[in-house]
Amino acid sequence: MSVLTKKDIEQVDLPRMSDEALLSSSLEGNLVAFDLLVDRYYDRLYGYLIRFLKDSDTAEDLLQETFLRVWRKRAEFKNIASFSTWIYTIAGNLARSEWRRRKRWRMLRIGPSRNEEEAAIELPDAGIGPDLIVENRVAIEELTKEVHKLPDRYREVVILRDIQGMTYEEIAGIVQVPVGTVKSRLNRGRLILQEKLGKWHEST
Repeated sequence: MSVLTKKDIEQVDLPRMSDEALLSSSLEGNLVAFDLLVDRYYDRLYGYLIRFLKDSDTAEDLLQETFLRVWRKRAEFKNIASFSTWIYTIAGNLARSEWRRRKRWRMLRIGPSRNEEEAAIELPDAGIGPDLIVENRVAIEELTKEVHKLPDRYREVVILRDIQGMTYEEIAGIVQVPVGTVKSRLNRGRLILQEKLGKWHEST
């Protein structure tokens, strides 16, 4: 009977390891560990990027660049934040840079300027949850179109919260603003969507 080596045991245990443990293992040259991280985040990050940019080719390119940067910078990762927050931050920075480069949309000002922290009044998720507001394929397409039209700061938090299902704390770490600002932007984005979709329903 063959005896399992320490390396063999680690390979068997890899699927049960945390993201942080897998990243640490990859630092020791374990390519299988890094492949598992890619598998865990591939679909989620792709969904995030394609909703942000609405361009499958660019989303795929930035996804590959995200994983490449994670590989190159894996020794710089600190456990101050979770791995998921770190990798989403990298992907988000790439997406925002690409969005600014294209300059396809203008930032919209909704109402008078004021401190966003003062507007951090949380609305219930049910108010604009995509799975609750859409009833058919046409409505889903309309919702997707309106989300994409949102100003950058609102669109990103709506995608991360209502589509990706992240917590306010995780989103705050990714976009690098206080939790109160995340809630403010989310509320403002949801209100814009409610208004737009309300007008669309009235016209159908």
